[in-house]
Formats: sequence, structure tokens, C-alpha cells
Amino acid sequence: MNKRTILIMVLMALVTGFLLVSETLSAKATEKPFNGLGKVLVQGAPIHGANGIMFDNNDMLYIASVMGREIVVMDPKSGRILDKLGTDLGVEGPDDLTFGPDGSLYWTSIMTGEVGRLAPGGVLSKQFVAPGVNPITFSDDGRLFVALDFLGDGLYELDPNLTAGPWPIIEATPSDPYPLGFLNGMDWGPDGLLYGPLWIPNLVVRIDVDLKMIVGVVAGGLSNPAAVKFDSQGNLHVAEQMSGEVSRLDLITGDKMLIATGLQGLDNLAFDSRDRLFVSHAGDGSIHQVLPSGQVRTVSKGGMIAPGGVAVMPHPHGGECVFVADVWTLRAFNGRTGRPGLVERHDLTVPGDITSPLTVSPFGNNLVLSSWFGDVVQIWDPEAQIVLDEYSGFAVPLNAIPFQGDIIVAELLTGSVVKADIGHTPIATGLFVPAGLAAAGDDLWVSDWASGIVWQIMDDGVPSMIPVGMNLSNPEGLAVDMDGSLLVVEAGAGRLSRIDLLTGIVSKVVDGLELGTEAIPGNPPTWIFNGVAVGPSGYVYVTGDIANVLYRFKPTR
Repeated sequence: MNKRTILIMVLMALVTGFLLVSETLSAKATEKPFNGLGKVLVQGAPIHGANGIMFDNNDMLYIASVMGREIVVMDPKSGRILDKLGTDLGVEGPDDLTFGPDGSLYWTSIMTGEVGRLAPGGVLSKQFVAPGVNPITFSDDGRLFVALDFLGDGLYELDPNLTAGPWPIIEATPSDPYPLGFLNGMDWGPDGLLYGPLWIPNLVVRIDVDLKMIVGVVAGGLSNPAAVKFDSQGNLHVAEQMSGEVSRLDLITGDKMLIATGLQGLDNLAFDSRDRLFVSHAGDGSIHQVLPSGQVRTVSKGGMIAPGGVAVMPHPHGGECVFVADVWTLRAFNGRTGRPGLVERHDLTVPGDITSPLTVSPFGNNLVLSSWFGDVVQIWDPEAQIVLDEYSGFAVPLNAIPFQGDIIVAELLTGSVVKADIGHTPIATGLFVPAGLAAAGDDLWVSDWASGIVWQIMDDGVPSMIPVGMNLSNPEGLAVDMDGSLLVVEAGAGRLSRIDLLTGIVSKVVDGLELGTEAIPGNPPTWIFNGVAVGPSGYVYVTGDIANVLYRFKPTR
């Protein structure tokens, strides 16, 4: 398993499963006007993906959100968000969390490899463990343990003060790089053993941390088990991400008693003080309560969690279909009403499946998808819902569009725009952070996020390097408007601007947009990527990754 394959799994394991579903409740159009030019067409989820969850002593639900770079505190009865603990408090990309015996809040940062602690007095401390640090739990006698997933493998004990250690319990070696197979959300049993799901072999196992070994298999044949938790009666429950099932496991026989279904993409589960069961979903940010009857009560609705690239195509039955790349999901909406259409989620376990899309562009009747998570560019048929072609081996692809019959890719590490051919033939070099791409006929443009310049790199089919827009604030998405001017999303200013290609004058179209999420350190600065697209109707669509929205603006010329 190479490094780039593992990278796609960093957050992918947080949400897998292939679904074609309607999400009417999670993404209805609103009539909220925006600066008189348009409106929020689609409102996404309140949370940027819901990962590990845990109740505090007051039965308030704490929710780790990797993509949101925060821990959300929620009233589980009403779904009201009470607080957000973010980067200002030292929280960064939290994947899982727990509380210590003294009330300290601990979390793991899968992308940075750190474990954080916020003491009751507000003192922050951190310790580096390793990239991929994910599940975290305390034993009944106050010992702290974490495991690695997807960027590494192994189980470690930590000093609760995050000073000494970490001490390996089960550690990867060159001869055995995956000794566990990705131990995920784990919990302590009444017998003093550690119980946890193994992602790769689809098992739930017992681990004796003092013997430093797996001492038994509770159940096998599961469907990517993501987390286990015990209730107060000592009953072990497991959440299976692929099947969307929550079950109770018999500790002796391993038999499953099905409790709830239809929750594909599950990430974690938690019991409150009254043994009420709640589950989280990383891909759409939803929180649900599983009732004793097996029915599911939505506590916090799902929807878009990080809308990025956007593309518009004519709908077969009239109107426009707007596609949004939403990190783990490709979503489609009615361009007039915002009503959701088909939703397709990446499934890591299916060869040739759709990638984790960060940008999307029209290519005839098909779509071009790109993902720097997976180092892949794909051509996808939205009607047949299949991948027609796939290109890989890029130096961190930030965007891709069709041009002159080829697929053109913006590469971060080489600072280049290249063709998606065998040799990745360069079209333009010397860029700092090539991000947005747009084309019209034989003309091609690229935005440089770092320099604030938009360049024309093909002029009537001839390579060029002409600056057409200057002094922009982190320009990302580009689109050619109906009059031939260029629309550009200035992510650093929350603004949509226009570039007059004849004069080079940059003018504001609309500002006050809630977009431009900062990246987790060590990742591409474009992070989610804020896109813009112009439909055949002339309406302009822009994604807002901070607010989890899709904007629609009236034709501006």
C-alpha cells in the first residue's frame, strides 16, 4: 500500500459507502436573499462532518470534526449547537475525543499526528504521536491509549499529562507494517480488556494491553466496522460503516443482534448516562439517536459538509443540473429550486469507484473530477454513474478541466499546469499554487492562489504567459462568463470578482461570501477549493465552504 493510496484513506475511512439517495431534508433551497443579486440556493449541514462523539458529565454531546477543524458541543435533545472549540483553543482536525478522570478533554488530530488536551482550567497541552493517530480512550483505572489509522498502524499508551511516552503496545515494523489492520473507535470492556474494530480484516477483537497482543476475536465478517462502545450494562455495540448497521454483539458467541439499519457512512457511536444511543456520520455531518424500537431520530441534519468545485450542465428534462464536489461526495442539485438529485459517495472498497471529489468540471455529457487526497483525476459518466477513465501519478492535483480534447491538471508540487498524458506534458510552469482553471475555445487561464495573479497560459492555442488579473486575494475558482469576461473567487476576501480581459480591470461582483476555509497545516492551501460556474441560463453558482452553502446569483451582465 503506497503513501498516496494511504493518504486517500486518511479521512476516507471516516465515510465510505456507495449511495444513490435523495437528501431533501438536508439540502432544501432557501429564499434567503444575498446582496440583492441572488440567494443561498442550498444550505448544507450545520457541522463540517461528524467524527468521534462522546458525552460529558452533563450529557452534552461533544462532536469531533476533522474537516471543520473543531469540536462541536451539542444539546442532544434539540440539536442546538452550544459551543465550538476550534483552532483558537488549539484544536486542530480532531478525529476522536474522550474525557479524562479529571475532566480534561482529549482529542486526536489524524492529519498532524498530535494528541491534544484541554484541562478544566483551560491549559492546553499537546504531544506528537504519529500521523494517523485516531481513536482514543481511557481505561477504568485511568490509563490513556490511542491507535493509528490509515497513515500508520499500531496501538500506544500515553502519559495522561502528555509529557512522557508514548509507549508502543503493538507497533508496526518494516516486516509487518500493518500489525493490526487499522484499529478504530475502541472501548474498554468489563473484563479489563480493550475492545476495538479492525478496519481491514473486518473484525472486532479483544486486546490485552499488558500482554501487548490480541487475545481473541469477538466477531468477524463485518462491513468495515468503524467503532465499538459498551453501554452501562456491559453490552458491546458496533457501528459498521459500509452496511450502515448498528448491532449488539454477543461477547461469547459473536452473534449479531441488529438494532438499526440504513445509516451507511457511520463513523462513531456513544451512550449517554441513560444508555440512549447516538451515532455520527462523517460524510454528511449528521447526528442521529437510535431509539429502542430501532427507529432513528435525526438530532442534527446532514448535507454538504465542505462544498468545493462546482459544474453546471443542462438537465435532460429542462433547466440546469448543478454538480458540487463535497469532499467524499458528488452531489447534484436542481439549479432553480436547489432540490437535491442523486448523491454518489466514494467507496474505498470498490475498485474503479468514484474518487473523493474536490473539483468538478463539465466534459460534454460527462464530468471531470479531481482529488488531491487520492492523487487522481477521473472522467465520470453521470448518467451511467460509472468511471470512464482515470489518471494518476500527479504531484498533488488541485484541479482539472478539459481543453482541446485533453484533460488539463493543475499540479501543486511542480507549480505547473500539465496534460493528463503519460508524461504529464507541461503547459505552464513557474507558478506557486496553480488552482483555478478555465477555458474558452483555444484560450486557457489559471489562477495562482499564492501570487494573486490570473494568467492566460494559452492564447488562441499558442502557449503564453500573460497576466490578465493582478492583486487578487487567494484566487481559486475561475469561470468564463457569458460576455467572455472571467469570474474569479477570491477565497482570501470572501468575494466574487470579474476580470475584464481587454483592460485587466478587476471589479467586485459580490462580497461577504462565507468561503475560504484555512487548511490544516501541511496540506494544500486551497484545502476545500471554492468554485464558480456559469450555467447556460447565465446564472452564476459559487460554493461557500465556511457556511456549507451553494450560492446562486442572477446574470451579472
